[in-house]
Amino acid sequence: MSQMEPQRKLINSVDSCVDEALCGLVRSSGGLSLLQGHRVVLRSDLDNLRGKVALLSGGGSGHEPAHGGYVGAGMLSAAVAGGVFASPPPASILAAILSLHCAGASAVLLIVKNYTGDRLNFGLAAEQARNRGVAVDMVIVAEDCAFERPSKAGRRGLCGTVFVHKLAGAMAEDGSSLDQIVAKVTAVLKGIGTLGVSLSPCSVPGCLPSFDLPAGDMELGLGIHGEPGIKRSKVTTADEVVKTMIAHMTNPDSQSCLPLKSGDSVVVCVNNLGALSCLEMSVVTRAAIICLENRGVTVARVMCGSFMTSLEMAGMSLTVMIADDQTLTLFDAKTSAPAWPNLSGACVSGGRHVTAAPATGARPQDDDTHSEGPLSCVMRDALERVCSTLLEKQEELNSLDRAAGDGDCGNTHAQRARAIQEWLQGHVIPGCPGKLLSVLAGLVQEKMGGSSGALYSLFLTAAAGHVTEGRSNAAAWAAAMHAGTQAMRRYGGADPGDRTMLDALCPAVEELMKLTTVPPGGEMVILQAAVQKAASGAEATRDLTARAGRASYIAAERVTLPDPGAVAVAAILRAVLDSLEVQK
Repeated sequence: MSQMEPQRKLINSVDSCVDEALCGLVRSSGGLSLLQGHRVVLRSDLDNLRGKVALLSGGGSGHEPAHGGYVGAGMLSAAVAGGVFASPPPASILAAILSLHCAGASAVLLIVKNYTGDRLNFGLAAEQARNRGVAVDMVIVAEDCAFERPSKAGRRGLCGTVFVHKLAGAMAEDGSSLDQIVAKVTAVLKGIGTLGVSLSPCSVPGCLPSFDLPAGDMELGLGIHGEPGIKRSKVTTADEVVKTMIAHMTNPDSQSCLPLKSGDSVVVCVNNLGALSCLEMSVVTRAAIICLENRGVTVARVMCGSFMTSLEMAGMSLTVMIADDQTLTLFDAKTSAPAWPNLSGACVSGGRHVTAAPATGARPQDDDTHSEGPLSCVMRDALERVCSTLLEKQEELNSLDRAAGDGDCGNTHAQRARAIQEWLQGHVIPGCPGKLLSVLAGLVQEKMGGSSGALYSLFLTAAAGHVTEGRSNAAAWAAAMHAGTQAMRRYGGADPGDRTMLDALCPAVEELMKLTTVPPGGEMVILQAAVQKAASGAEATRDLTARAGRASYIAAERVTLPDPGAVAVAAILRAVLDSLEVQK
């Protein structure tokens, strides 16, 4: 009896999981139905099979979406499921055959993976159906390339079975005879090969893992029922793993060799065995395409996804099918099967452009056509003072950030300061303040990164349109500051009181808005008051509960220092004021 393990699968019970999974598939797919009393998925439109060859496949559960997900017009007519990793019973296979026959099918083709249990049970049902006058034939899929010298049992049937479903289904839908379909798929099977690799075992519901695989190891050539592979080695890069797999599949000394040669056209299936991330699957897909193209092979089509899984196994299999034009036409034919992907009919290899040129237009910081103006020297001095201040405060800001964040606030502000200093060394300050703010927005966006970089860039971009060479008085600068702050609030989602940089910026901007009505000569007093309000606002953040930003995930009692972003804003405003007072 299998060893039991704690509940680690999102199921209701071990006994009911297969039936409930089949129910979920059928309930969510309008073109499918269940055969009462059996684990058989049928096309809902069986009347459309009249006079055509019906296709039946199946096997153990745990390989979803195989095989029920491939039932539909243009693929399987029905699929029969066994228990997890267990062959379906002959009685259910026979019931499925008879249902298809009674619907008016001219014949029934059984597509069977090469496992002893499947061969026996499908074979028994086929013989029983023949005795009832049903025209039945069977195709055995055995395309595993793992073993160089297969045993008497032969090569296993793996994900290449899905290709057979598709090609045979397209021919059946088109009205081909049973003999024509069998002849075609038998010929195509000689040019299909599959090999799998895994970074973890899988476990049947209620049981322990099928084998042990230490962290950092991978198993090459394993089957889809959790059985170990032919070789164990350390995990390497995706490129190296794929090269190893394709080299093994095409080894001419192997009796399981895929006869692939330069100039061939192929269809590739990168199949997720259950638990690889979509990101990993795309990396592997890229590697497979490049590896095959480097061998002089044309990659005509690529499938990437979960097509024949092994429960939660963290691994993948590669299936390569040599395909002529007729095979590609069958492969591209439409199907209503819910698990078949919506693939492009364009050839993957060849002259297709896979990159697009970005829209032309120089970045503001690269524009060397700026001319200086009356405010250029003032703005340069202010910028230089801001940059030196941020560099001086780098460790202070980092220390504050370590209390509630990832401890890099000072580093990111220093990055921004160095980028601006570097730009200042090789460029003139444009006379138009708005152009300078656009330059700064571009530099911050590119060099600062993270949410703080986006917030500063938002502020500068929104402010830029409010100050021009002809409109750069105190009122215009106040309007620019207000517009920038509103943009930060609108897109960042924070408000004053949330313990962010806005707690320093908003009180300062509120004070600066008095510049719109201040009499001549009163500007510096308002600037001084604004800087003081920013400092007070930053200090007050030590008593606030964070409701935005990374600090909002930290327990309030652990956050007792001022917010580093607010402290940085107060320091920037103080630096600008100091610069203006020196020049006054």
